[in-house]
Amino acid sequence: MKRTLLVMALALAGLMPIAHADVSDGHALPPGISWQQGDVPAAFARAKAENKPVFLYWGAVWCPPCNQVKSTIFNRPDFIAATRQFVPVYLDGDSDNAQQLGEKFKVRGYPTMILFRPDGAEITRLPGEVDPQRYLRTLQLGLTAVKPVKALLSDALAGKRLATADWQLLADYAWDVDQGQIIPEAEVTATLVRLAQRVPAEPAAVATRLQLKALAALAGEKQAPAFDRGQARGRLLQVLADDGLSRANADIVIYSAGDALKLFGDDAALRQAFDVQLNKLEADPSLSWSDRLGATSALLSLYRQQHPKQPLPAALVADVKARTAEADKASANPYQRQAVITAAGELLADAGLLDESDKLLQGELKTSHAPYYHMLILASNAKERGDKAAALDWYQKAYQAAEGQATRLQWGASYVGGAVELAPQDAARIEAAASAVFADAAKSDSAFYERSRRSLEKVAARLKAWNQDGKHADAVGRLAGQLDGVCGKLPAGDAQKPVCDKLVSTIRS
Repeated sequence: MKRTLLVMALALAGLMPIAHADVSDGHALPPGISWQQGDVPAAFARAKAENKPVFLYWGAVWCPPCNQVKSTIFNRPDFIAATRQFVPVYLDGDSDNAQQLGEKFKVRGYPTMILFRPDGAEITRLPGEVDPQRYLRTLQLGLTAVKPVKALLSDALAGKRLATADWQLLADYAWDVDQGQIIPEAEVTATLVRLAQRVPAEPAAVATRLQLKALAALAGEKQAPAFDRGQARGRLLQVLADDGLSRANADIVIYSAGDALKLFGDDAALRQAFDVQLNKLEADPSLSWSDRLGATSALLSLYRQQHPKQPLPAALVADVKARTAEADKASANPYQRQAVITAAGELLADAGLLDESDKLLQGELKTSHAPYYHMLILASNAKERGDKAAALDWYQKAYQAAEGQATRLQWGASYVGGAVELAPQDAARIEAAASAVFADAAKSDSAFYERSRRSLEKVAARLKAWNQDGKHADAVGRLAGQLDGVCGKLPAGDAQKPVCDKLVSTIRS
């Protein structure tokens, strides 16, 4: 009875799913929102006519973070209510012309969510993995923003006075998926450092968020620009000592822990602080299971970072088993499971529990709406065991099961790459795999844009490397000829044609 009352209370508060669509086809979204699926021009026309902003969701059915967003954001009553203020459009990465539109809007990673003005000007990009309350606040700030984030950034860097809400938008902007939209990618870290220096000390939550974003960016750089290490370290220790601040910035604490420790070197006090806080976060029921497993994964990585040659302690292995089992049991709806089982399978594998990982993932293959994603982890597990034949079998099965234009090219590239790495002597397999990928490219209307282009670039590079000694010239020549035939069918003025021609040259070089 108490559990039933708790479930009802959480549901009414919008903290857990109320309804879920049948996602057996893999493309359904939670009910309650009038998504315009795929027709981006129609969405902008409607937005202009109704004088409403456009909310663009760019995702894929297999993407774990996308499924997490569906299970933690899109099904919330407060988000569904907010959609009445804008025109929501869902652009599936496998839909017609999706990759071309992705290149136009400078979206690459799944998921990317962008808020536009009715006239098409971009307001802000929302983070793909974030606390629901922060996400909804950022969305509402974007809906009421006087200036887009790009203009706010210019004002901030020029030393102009910004309102607290403006600083909040900058602090919560999805810098990791900006893709050069408001600033060149190479300048993001230095820009965040400058913003962290300029942000007012109050409200402290906004300043802390922006300072942590800058620190996370610095930690991810191979050669970090100059910054005040003592001040940054002190601020990080202050956050880790505060449960509220750590929870509010759990995404940074969890996913930047390892890089932060590398940035500051062998810092015992910092390492201990991370260890204490990550243990709290992995047990925090207010976090999604994906993030809780992320905290466990971070604990695992930190131990390995400090003890690279030692086996994992029994207590840590037991913790991994317990957390993954609990997450499996607690994850009921298909969206949540696609995100959680992926994280759990990878965590078990990272802990060396390959058999347990295999069992969990294989048990999901018949019910998952994107089983091919799990198959790639199974391939990685087999590779870790040294079982090349089994790894190749899983790579092949994953490609065969993959659905959608861009997805098939991406999974096909993984299969070709796996075959070249694990069985370079099997020329027949490699040629057949690459030929199938090029046949898929011929069927796609945007094979040489964005993610699809990068998949084909990987295949071309693999084939070039495979034939570097000239021993596979005949097979590579046939494959180059096949792709050249695809290029030849593209109109002379098509922007894809020079891209395709360059891939043929790469293969032949």
